[in-house]
Amino acid sequence: QVQLVESGGGLVQAGDSLRLSCAASGRTFSSYAMGWFREAPGKEREFVAGITYSGGTTGIRDSVKGRFTISRNNAKNTVYLQMNSLKPEDTAVYYCALYHQAYCSGSGCYVANEYDYWGQGTQVTVSS
Repeated sequence: QVQLVESGGGLVQAGDSLRLSCAASGRTFSSYAMGWFREAPGKEREFVAGITYSGGTTGIRDSVKGRFTISRNNAKNTVYLQMNSLKPEDTAVYYCALYHQAYCSGSGCYVANEYDYWGQGTQVTVSS
């Protein structure tokens, strides 16, 4: 079993920054790729950013490119999502997820069903 716990969400104004954290336990965290997804009210869960076991980016959503950065610290079993220049359309519940392999490639990185474990989510609300 794997436990993923997100933190760092909150209510901010447009243009502000937040850093989300996802702490993992229960499995060798450093052996698996990770991803961040988000789900806004009335919308499907969507891929935001992904990272390989060693820290390479597997992909990032076009709408957040240049504003969001994914990173990880394997010594701390934690993956991060740095979010800058936040916009109201970034408002959503953000989830971290553990992929079933060390790497992912192509469209498989962007599909929620390819991820084995999920956190409970953290709410990010951006006011205009």
